[in-house]
Amino acid sequence: MSSSVPAVPDASLVLSVRHKSVPSSLWGRKASEVATERHLLREFSTPLLTLDRSAVDHNTTTLLDWARERGLEVAPHGKTTMAPELWQRLLDAGAWGLTVATVWQAQVARASGVQRLLIANEVVDPVAISWLSEEVDTGAEIACWVDSVEGVRLLAESPGTRPLDVLIEFGAPGGRTGARGTEAALAVAREVLAAPRLRLRGVAGYEGSYGADRSPSTLARVRTYLSELRELMSTLLTWDALLEPLVTAGGSAYFEVVAEELGLLADSRGRDVTVVLRSGAFQAHDEVFYDGISPFADSSLAFRPGLALWSRVVSRPEPTLVILDAGKRDAPIDLGLPVVHGHPGAVVTTLNDQHAYVSVPVSSSIAVGDLVRLGVSHPCTAFDRWRLIPELESAAAADPAVVGFVETFF
Repeated sequence: MSSSVPAVPDASLVLSVRHKSVPSSLWGRKASEVATERHLLREFSTPLLTLDRSAVDHNTTTLLDWARERGLEVAPHGKTTMAPELWQRLLDAGAWGLTVATVWQAQVARASGVQRLLIANEVVDPVAISWLSEEVDTGAEIACWVDSVEGVRLLAESPGTRPLDVLIEFGAPGGRTGARGTEAALAVAREVLAAPRLRLRGVAGYEGSYGADRSPSTLARVRTYLSELRELMSTLLTWDALLEPLVTAGGSAYFEVVAEELGLLADSRGRDVTVVLRSGAFQAHDEVFYDGISPFADSSLAFRPGLALWSRVVSRPEPTLVILDAGKRDAPIDLGLPVVHGHPGAVVTTLNDQHAYVSVPVSSSIAVGDLVRLGVSHPCTAFDRWRLIPELESAAAADPAVVGFVETFF
């Protein structure tokens, strides 16, 4: 593999002005060395996004153990963190492989040593197809989606010595990509089987396109989609044309329904069908969207929020208004605003680029200069605002210490 992206963990990473909120006193020093010194959180500038190691470890063990008990594999979606160090922890914990959304993300993963990848997308760009073909020829195990005859033909025309693995992406009206309906999906599958350059592995889907809550109607819609995905795979299995059959689905919201529906698959011809979940947000979790929609919420298996955004009060211009030094450049807003810890009645009402507006009771003691902990919603759009994230042993500690640094690639 040739790339300028270092393998992980990168012991040579040097802290600098490029790393937001790292104090200037630490610039020029190796992050790995600084981590051993356990500098306190309060020594860093704000705003500052941190990762809670204890929460990440808990979440990783929880989901992988849960899947293992059900005979399922997990290929976590790496786009959530784009952090090779966190990917490696998932693989070390027993993840089957890694999922990515783009070929560039796959390039980062391969440069970081990941051997088995799912590209949960159609690959039609000629430059991307060329790289994919070359990488597969080196021995990498990579499969991508196809949902059209045209897409199949683009892949089939590529040069290479080893076949390219593909999965038929199954979609439904109102969804994103994916062949619409069983007959359309089977037509794509026939095209794949007619192309010697390609190898048909199975089917793929994403049930998250069909709902964003846990209402009975949404769960029924998701279940219907997954049952149709299962039936499509069952049909392909009767063709006796699949080698190492694989079916995959599963975002971070409905993975228990995926397990129930796809877990019913069995190949009567005595071959194993590998069922792969692609959940990604669970590793860091959040305190709003995913926390509210998780099937583990309010149970002994509940995930723990792994991200915290630390901010300081820069102004209290009105008795019921506080302004913090964190804004859209620091925190996600696409699936809900941050939540305030430690100040009853305090609510974030909006974010500017570099400021947060917080409504507070008149009686609140919050004052200019106070350090405030915020919980975030949607980890996918939190990580991409930070190139380097300090890792705490526990964000709940009275005086948290930094015990590591996680580098991201966006």
